[in-house]
Amino acid sequence: MLAYSEPPGYRRSVPVNRPKLDAFTDQIDIWLGEDKTRPRKQRHTAKRIFDRLRAECGFTGGYTIVKVYVRSKKRGSKEMFVPLSHPPGHAQADFGEALVVIGGIEQKAYFFAFDLPHSDGCYIRAYPAANTEAWLDGHVHAFAFFGAVPQSVLYDNDRCLVAKIMQDGTRKRTQRFSAMLSHYVINDRYGRPGKGNDKGKVEGLVGYARRNFMVPMPRFADWDAFNDYLEELCLKRQGDILRGNKASIGERLEDDLAAMQPLPAALFEACDLQSGQVTSTSLVRYRGNDYSVPVAYGHREVWIKGFVNHVVIGCVAEVIAGHPRSYETSDMVFDPVHYLPLIERKIMAFDQAAPLQGWDLPKAFAILQRLLEARQGKSGKREYVQVLRLLERFGMEELHGAIKDALRMGAISFDAIKHLALCRVEHRPPRLDLDTYPFLPRMNVATTSASAYMSLLTGATS
Repeated sequence: MLAYSEPPGYRRSVPVNRPKLDAFTDQIDIWLGEDKTRPRKQRHTAKRIFDRLRAECGFTGGYTIVKVYVRSKKRGSKEMFVPLSHPPGHAQADFGEALVVIGGIEQKAYFFAFDLPHSDGCYIRAYPAANTEAWLDGHVHAFAFFGAVPQSVLYDNDRCLVAKIMQDGTRKRTQRFSAMLSHYVINDRYGRPGKGNDKGKVEGLVGYARRNFMVPMPRFADWDAFNDYLEELCLKRQGDILRGNKASIGERLEDDLAAMQPLPAALFEACDLQSGQVTSTSLVRYRGNDYSVPVAYGHREVWIKGFVNHVVIGCVAEVIAGHPRSYETSDMVFDPVHYLPLIERKIMAFDQAAPLQGWDLPKAFAILQRLLEARQGKSGKREYVQVLRLLERFGMEELHGAIKDALRMGAISFDAIKHLALCRVEHRPPRLDLDTYPFLPRMNVATTSASAYMSLLTGATS
């Protein structure tokens, strides 16, 4: 009563006496210490420790005293965190995952999350894969969304960004990521390996975006429509006032933008860059899939730029091929036009040529092929390939129109179709007569007379 103005409650004067457990606490501490280096889902529970003590150590006590001891040890070993202050003009970036339906197909989406911790401004963009080009493309779109570039960005140690962690803790960046940082003049910072709390703001944004932007499961016709939807939600969120703040995200974003750098005059080319060699079947391999190039570049060294949606292939300073990007495995992406010069020479391969299989051409092409082959046989098939090769110079619309004109006029030949295609491009009327082809020799057909047949009789008697 004299020592305390208010009763202090029950106070233990001596430590808890655990005669059955005290002999085993050192062993329990060893197991719990080993757990710190193990995966989180493969660590001891109190029940598992109790079972092991009884089976391996001869423990005869009850489960409750083991559970209480393990709980107290785990509570004391939990990590504590220091509240952080985030100055304006800095960012954090990461990737998350969610299931979506794109084009009627349920698949996993990898979404790029970009957070400005000072204001909680965010940008989310989804991709079919979390690869190098997705990382780069996400940055380019995020900077364009905010209209500015942050002073620094905090990352984890993703292999698309960090090639190696050196002994002194510095990071050896991948070539394309280093080029992007240099282009935008950004300071890169990294969290400790396996410590997501080092960039807790963007980790929280990943969870927020998954719960609020992707529930119920998003359904869109294509990735562009999905990303337009995500961008609208990011803009809408700027009107929110988060707990602990008096101003909205958009109002606090003004301080972030004032501290950020202006966008450079030129956009960064968000692509992966690799080298390769054309095979004997005029294919180049990139990320496990094969893409065709013109047969004239067979067996040559080429460079490959892999973008999120397409692949560009070049030789020296010339772009020689472009294809939609495939995310399948062991896929072959052909451009039939690339193989036409070779098929023209090896015409017997026409019917079985893999690049031509499934080529969806307008109906007029099939009619032209049937007429040419009926009239000239093998030569007609080769002439049809020559017509197809006009796609090297003309667009599909011009050539299709020229073929329809030729069928209507009865001018079934390569020369006529080429002339009609040129007339369409040059917007002039066609002239299918000898004046169009002055290099052809003119033929004069004489009038037939009865005396002309006498030579036949003379030849017969001799």
